[in-house]
Amino acid sequence: MRTMGWQEQGWLFCASFLGFVASAQSIARGELFPFGPSAGDQLLEAGNDQTHRLELDKPVLFYDGTFDSIFINTNGFVATAEPASEATYLGNMPAKFGMIAVLQGDLDTSDGVGKVFFRQDSSPDVLQQAAEHINRAFPEDDEVNPTHAVVITWVNVAANEPQSRGDGVDKKRNTFQLVIASLETSSYAVVLYARDGIQFSSTPAQDSSAILHAGFSKGFVRGFLFSSQGPYYRTTTDDEASIRALAEETNSGMRGVWVYEVGTSPYFTNMAPGEVTDLPTEATPQDPPEGYEEASVARRPVYTDGQQVEYPPYESERGQIKVHTVQYQPHQPGNQEVVVLDDTDINVDVFSYNLGTCANNRNKCSQFGDCKDYSSGYCCHCRPGFYGNGIQCVAEGKPQRMNGKVHGKVYVGNSPSPVAFTSNDLHSYVVVNDGRSYVAISDIPYTLGPSLLPLSALGGVIGWAFALEQRGFKNGFSIIGGEFTRQAEVTFLPGNEKLTIRQEFKGIDEHDHLIVSTTLEGRVPEVPRGSTVQIDPYSEIYQYSNNLITSSSTRDYVVSLPDGSTDTRTYQWRQTITFQSCQHDEALRDMNPTQMLSVDQVFVMYDANNELIRFAMSNKIGDVNGGQPEENPCFTGRHGCDTNAVCRPGQGVQFGCECAAGFKGDGRTCYDVDECGENPQICGSYAICNNQPGTFRCECEDGYQFADDGQTCTQLDQPEKNACEDGTHTCDIPQRAQCIYTRDSYYTCSCLPGFIGDGRSCQDIDECQAGRCHQDAVCYNTQGSFTCQCRPGYYGDGFSCSPESTKTQCQAHRDSLLADIGPRGPRPPVGQYIPACDENGAYEPMQCHSSTGQCWCVDRNGQEIPGTRSGPGSRPMCIDHGGVPPPIGPTPRPDVHPLPPGTHLLFAQSGRIEHVPLEGYDMKKDDAKAILHLPEKVIIGVAYDCVEKMVYWTEITSPSISKANIQGGEPIAVIRSDLDSPEGIAIDHLGRAVFWTDSVKDRIEVASLDGSQRRVIVDSDLVNPRAIITDPPNGNLYWTDWNRDAPKIETSYMDGTNRRVLVKDDLGLPNGLTYDSQSSLLCWADAGTHKMECMHPARGDRRKVMEGIQYPFGITSFGKNIYYTDWRRDAVVAVDRYAGKESDQFQPQKQTKLYGIATAYSQCPSGQNYCAVNNGGCTHLCLATPTGRSCKCPDNAVGVGCVERDSGY
Repeated sequence: MRTMGWQEQGWLFCASFLGFVASAQSIARGELFPFGPSAGDQLLEAGNDQTHRLELDKPVLFYDGTFDSIFINTNGFVATAEPASEATYLGNMPAKFGMIAVLQGDLDTSDGVGKVFFRQDSSPDVLQQAAEHINRAFPEDDEVNPTHAVVITWVNVAANEPQSRGDGVDKKRNTFQLVIASLETSSYAVVLYARDGIQFSSTPAQDSSAILHAGFSKGFVRGFLFSSQGPYYRTTTDDEASIRALAEETNSGMRGVWVYEVGTSPYFTNMAPGEVTDLPTEATPQDPPEGYEEASVARRPVYTDGQQVEYPPYESERGQIKVHTVQYQPHQPGNQEVVVLDDTDINVDVFSYNLGTCANNRNKCSQFGDCKDYSSGYCCHCRPGFYGNGIQCVAEGKPQRMNGKVHGKVYVGNSPSPVAFTSNDLHSYVVVNDGRSYVAISDIPYTLGPSLLPLSALGGVIGWAFALEQRGFKNGFSIIGGEFTRQAEVTFLPGNEKLTIRQEFKGIDEHDHLIVSTTLEGRVPEVPRGSTVQIDPYSEIYQYSNNLITSSSTRDYVVSLPDGSTDTRTYQWRQTITFQSCQHDEALRDMNPTQMLSVDQVFVMYDANNELIRFAMSNKIGDVNGGQPEENPCFTGRHGCDTNAVCRPGQGVQFGCECAAGFKGDGRTCYDVDECGENPQICGSYAICNNQPGTFRCECEDGYQFADDGQTCTQLDQPEKNACEDGTHTCDIPQRAQCIYTRDSYYTCSCLPGFIGDGRSCQDIDECQAGRCHQDAVCYNTQGSFTCQCRPGYYGDGFSCSPESTKTQCQAHRDSLLADIGPRGPRPPVGQYIPACDENGAYEPMQCHSSTGQCWCVDRNGQEIPGTRSGPGSRPMCIDHGGVPPPIGPTPRPDVHPLPPGTHLLFAQSGRIEHVPLEGYDMKKDDAKAILHLPEKVIIGVAYDCVEKMVYWTEITSPSISKANIQGGEPIAVIRSDLDSPEGIAIDHLGRAVFWTDSVKDRIEVASLDGSQRRVIVDSDLVNPRAIITDPPNGNLYWTDWNRDAPKIETSYMDGTNRRVLVKDDLGLPNGLTYDSQSSLLCWADAGTHKMECMHPARGDRRKVMEGIQYPFGITSFGKNIYYTDWRRDAVVAVDRYAGKESDQFQPQKQTKLYGIATAYSQCPSGQNYCAVNNGGCTHLCLATPTGRSCKCPDNAVGVGCVERDSGY
């Protein structure tokens, strides 16, 4: 061992002193991990841009991935996938593939002096050396002991440049080393830069030079909409001083040694740098004695979860601004939220400036703006830290989203028939601090998609609105805000096809998204299917005048045809942008009359499988004459500030990063400020604060509305208080008593049949003591009822018993046809159909005619089910009636034990629905049984209508929604068309409506219970909607969206209005949702955080019920208990929400995944809403709200006799 040999005290002191010197000075080559042939290294082939694939004995973790091989490259990096040509990444980082850039540039080993060594190593000495570096870098965490390592060393590598006489010995050369040390659940990168190991800091690149690069890039990540750049952690900048600092500074307590936790399993948050940046005071440089290696026994440090990492600053010799390493994670446009608003649903109060003063117009300005009076009127101005026209202001540096719909008709080539746009989704995202914009349009058929690829300018206006501003110039939103009209005309040459684009920008909605409506009309030349389109960088001059902006340009694009040939084409572009400005502010007149939009890195793609067209581009706004090219990173976009930060330029290349308003951090990493949590009273009395990224919204509580000042919540005129409806009555629970509202806020309580008491306290009546059953029957008392069953040997319904058996309907039917008794017994008439009865006397599900050979399915009453009759030789698939429980109460089949009344749990398991009776809150597991079999189906959601005793379900194999009576009956289809993946389902038993989510169509719909009247109520800003639940008495709807990038729980009224986010923080996969009307608690189960939590929606008082649950899917509540289905345990689990612990579990005999679960109440819960009586006076759909109802027409209404009315009664 390296420290055990120093036994004498003098030698021990000398070793300690020399170790101190080694820490203060940069490491020498002798302190690198052993390398070269003597260490058992392999040698990378000499040359430039050489790559070797190394198959690993044990995997390496990088970000959230696991890799069994890595690629070692001459150019100073290790990749997780085969690297592309060096021309794609040199000077153009980050790369499109996963990369650990140790000191990456255009390097060369072809002269025989430079070499690249590599090996896998699990020797104790190497693992101990790696552990010492890691544990020194993280001194407060548990000690780490790696189990395997990969060592890569670049020795004396030179820049790749033309050879000249004397080259070789006199060349500047770099030496550096990477050690990837791994455990089963994590990997670390230990990077070592020797004292004399960095002799050059840039390499030639085309006609200039490129600074060497160090950092970590995940590479391209395929998302829902885009394949885009993944997380990118940069440890150097575009300044040579940052390269020199690698050998001079540290994050591990040893100069020149840098340690990072680069991958973890099963969860990964952020790249975690070492935390020891301080160094001892420098001593006189001395070389350690031969063979000496620093002995360090420091304990390992804290690895923060990546959320509170302090980044080590360094100062250059020129005294420039401090530069930090950067945790840079560009937006993943493939997972974007989509807001969809129909034109008729948008009611934007477009403000028109006129004479007046701020005194009576102040509320016309943005909440982030101020009003200023002028001699001729007033104007709004954004406050510092925000930009816009004063009426609409957004935070500097904050990414922006644009969403909307596309309408119109476009002809392709010579086609006589157009392709129609019918509310196609358009959504865009801009990383404002580097000017990169992304646009996607959905549902584009293959007949049109390739031909739209040249029109990247469809989304170019969003690039102009939020372009990266050069010094002294402003982007579109800074000047005119978010309300304007853009009209563009495209003329394609030489065919003169013309396309008109009209876009109405309607301002920022309640989700802080810019809303746009787009109309396309005209013809475009055909681009053959399978072609690709390349658009070179271009510039466009914008001319600004009073309320009008114009621009025009000619653009070329190259079509690469499927046969390999190319075709260069051209179109002319003219556009006008009209808006309304404030004429009273003379400062606006000093605006540059002309500005130039420069667009490069244009990416266009048509995804035929998903029918999506995608555009991406980088946008800068600046001087028409070009001027001197800006080198400051704030103007080039290569600053590495957080996506929620603004870059502040300094002198030369100096800059600083500052988190946008509403965020906090060091500018390299920014976190949302929870204004609602930090100041709960920020919204005032009777208001609810809703935190959002970078901002917050105030909403009045139910029963209140904003006053004229737009800030104070005042009480609405309240109807009489209905204690029965709001649950404040003192009656016994709904299973035993009924609350009846009278008038003037009064109510009465009465016990339900089968109970006795004053209505506030009800006791079960034991009907069996009154001799209610026949003398030859046994009486069974139940809660609120009783059953009678004839004793063995007797037959009847329990009220009347006799020694002779009573025939069932099937038996009576059969025997009536066999009345003709012959010498050999009963003989049916020739050609007569005789029904078949099972052993219990019920109709067999499949009946056949013995003469014709035809068979068909029948219901429980023997009636033929239409469409099931088959010809001779084939058999229909008939559903077994035995799966449905017999009717509750006294039954005509005394030999079948009746299902007792009470409350039950219904849950879905693959192709069937099962039930578990509840006795109190306990599951009667021995009495559990299936009530419905649907072979070959996958049932997801389950809901129960307590009025008609119907179970409703969604299934995804042949997407549909169906229902059946739990007391017997055949399944009835409710919805069969225009469904992709229906999942969550909920019933409004008062308004007689069914609600459901569709996770492929990304929408929420409602329909009447027979499915005849159907309407979409939410179709925006949804990614993976799943669970949905109703609160009928209060007119509220709740649902979850398990979008892995932005999970949330939302609410709205039942008509889809007043939508807002209830929970968005600390969510993973919120699968299940339930609402308990007695406690007014909304509870959910999360398969990502493995928690169960509850909150009062009106108060937002979120609390944890239980941790450590495995993989919950469905959830329901009854009294003190919450019941959920678990995919890992294949069980229904009961949780006492007061005790916060599991109380029971039930595992069905069939061990498969359990899906949705619902409570089937014995009595409907108390409460009323405005739709409960006479359909609320509506002609079609009646959708409840907290203070009234909305009358809505179904989407498929023919327009005859349907009247819509807004909320209110």
